[in-house]
Amino acid sequence: MKYIIPCAIVLFLSVNVFAQNKKETALQIKINSIVKKMTLEEKVNMLHGNALFSSGGVPRLGIPELTCDDGPLGVREEIKRFDWASANWTTDSATFLPNGSAIAATWNPALANKYGVVIGEEANARKKIVMLAPAFNICRMPLCGRTYEYYSEDPYLNSQLAIQSVRGIQSQHVAACIKHFAANNQELHRDSVNTLVDERALREIYLPAFKAAVQQGNAYTVMSAYNKVNGYWCSENDFLLNKVLKNEWGFKGAVMSDWAGTHHTVAAANSGLDIEMGSSGPYEQWYFAKPLLEAVRSGQVSEKTIDEKVRRILWLMYQTSMSANHPKGSIATPAHAKAAYDIASESIILLKNDAHLLPLKEGNIKSIAVIGDNATRTFALGGYGAGVKAKHEITALEGIKSRFGKTASISFAQGYRANYLASNTDAQNRGYDQPDQKLIDEAVALAKTTEVAILCIGSNREYESEGHDRKNLDLPFGEQALVNAVSAVNPNTVIVIMAGAPYDLKEIKKSNHTIVWSWFNGSEAGDALADVLKGAVNPSGRLPFTFPVSLKDSPASTLETYPGKDLTADYKEGIMVGYRWYDTKNIDPLYCFGYGLSYTNFTYTGLATNKKAYKPGDKILVSLKVKNSGTLAGKEVIQLYISKTNSVVLRPEKELKAFKKIMIAPAETAAVSMNIDVKDLAYFDSKSHKWIVEPGQYKVLAASSSKTIRQVASFQISR
Repeated sequence: MKYIIPCAIVLFLSVNVFAQNKKETALQIKINSIVKKMTLEEKVNMLHGNALFSSGGVPRLGIPELTCDDGPLGVREEIKRFDWASANWTTDSATFLPNGSAIAATWNPALANKYGVVIGEEANARKKIVMLAPAFNICRMPLCGRTYEYYSEDPYLNSQLAIQSVRGIQSQHVAACIKHFAANNQELHRDSVNTLVDERALREIYLPAFKAAVQQGNAYTVMSAYNKVNGYWCSENDFLLNKVLKNEWGFKGAVMSDWAGTHHTVAAANSGLDIEMGSSGPYEQWYFAKPLLEAVRSGQVSEKTIDEKVRRILWLMYQTSMSANHPKGSIATPAHAKAAYDIASESIILLKNDAHLLPLKEGNIKSIAVIGDNATRTFALGGYGAGVKAKHEITALEGIKSRFGKTASISFAQGYRANYLASNTDAQNRGYDQPDQKLIDEAVALAKTTEVAILCIGSNREYESEGHDRKNLDLPFGEQALVNAVSAVNPNTVIVIMAGAPYDLKEIKKSNHTIVWSWFNGSEAGDALADVLKGAVNPSGRLPFTFPVSLKDSPASTLETYPGKDLTADYKEGIMVGYRWYDTKNIDPLYCFGYGLSYTNFTYTGLATNKKAYKPGDKILVSLKVKNSGTLAGKEVIQLYISKTNSVVLRPEKELKAFKKIMIAPAETAAVSMNIDVKDLAYFDSKSHKWIVEPGQYKVLAASSSKTIRQVASFQISR
């Protein structure tokens, strides 16, 4: 009797797979019949943009345009068909979702999925078929202008979030466009730099999240990056697009270029690019327009290659715009605002709380000074990155007033002037880093009169922007002088930093006892922050990247590989990116990967594996107990790192291989278990071009951050 259920399950799965294969075969037959009816001119017309955010269809055959839109922070406002100016719609206000590093800071894949669902629903409401999101390039070095948009420095964390973001978007019959493929880790010279990266580093660090998004997330589209990888533009990189993406990973969808990221006709067509996109016409002169037509007629590109591209686009359209029961979508709904709030509230990180000033006791505090330009600034728009015309965005000051205003008087002082524009030259921005003494004096005068000062500093969307990198890790706008002055007159000062990337916080960490890290945190940012400050939400965010003590500690800076010499960036650090570098080299960071405090405490016990020895192909079941030893309910992020003892190859001191976020009530103990596939402990051997699971002894480390190891257990892997 005990064998009936397993057999029934196998039968069900077999029938289901057969049905799926039958459906896919029928679709391919339909697509092939359509392709046969098309002229060469009609086929080529589908392979390039015909407006800023669309590529051509075939009206004669009922094939619509392929429409797309930015982006990672939400569906951007409607713009004119042929330029970037606003179309001045009144119905395109959308939900502003927390930025990528904020999503990563939740360490919660379910929230990444929720983000994706909101993106998909709002895209449908705007009739957008491809959303140019998510973006999850590895945070290789902290100065990158798009760090705020990306996820983390770790390929495993990126993978788990990317899978769920893609699934969420595509659950609404909208295509996710994963980007930027690949090794696009700096904005400086991004459209000309040649990234030299060995295959092991590519396979272990820069490609895993893309592979997961394709194979487990079933992403429908991929965007090639601007840069070169190992001498070839990403838009015409046969290794990346054909060998790896399409042949190895089985990618079924279409590859589109980044805007104006195509450089040649024949090389791009034969190396795997399917759609050329860009910012301006004349469209018929683009590489994939008349020049491609001529290349086919001259025999440089086969019509078979063109047919394959068209089939991929049609397959994509049958999953999206031409799919059955296509959802109507919705935009800027209360449910979407709630999703933005949930992400924001779990992304906020408590960096320091030595004096236990937080949570602020509502009712006990009668006066609060809210200081800093970021307290009233919104972040949905700014700089060159894609933004959102947010239906609403609750600022920090508004959130604090709504949560504390009934029992406390709340006053505001600007404190500093954020006089920096991404569109300005360095000369025009000169002086942006200087303090404004008049504003500081006003802030100090106010702080002297209140019980608590909440100081909102950090960055903004102009200072962190697509198209340029920061020049250093310094806090901008003379903010350190403001922090020093306010902290000197009010011992109950809470430092709230709003930014999307690491900054130099040495002086703040040394001199201040209460530090909270927030982000560009979406439409509900102010309420989420205020709820963390008052304790309605116990902070559970964890850092998605390392904060170095100084820039020279970063591997790209130490090895002098950023921004590169002669437009060549040699990734000499190889696989030693992020915490892998700091831990292996015994360099103490300012704040480590995975770090974050809570208003309660957690203790770990009983770490064990279900066996002492495993073979390739096995799963390792890791179990432990985590107790909330404090007085408040809270969420803990349990991180499992793996360390190989006496490896025959260079390996990081440890690598993240599993994590789980759980809510635990006060005084309760949670039994936690996680699976790790033995195959996921393999390293990539560049000589044999194979993944190898090294036999021998390993350690599993249960941790609350990459530097805070709570429990250790050992196991063996045999050949």
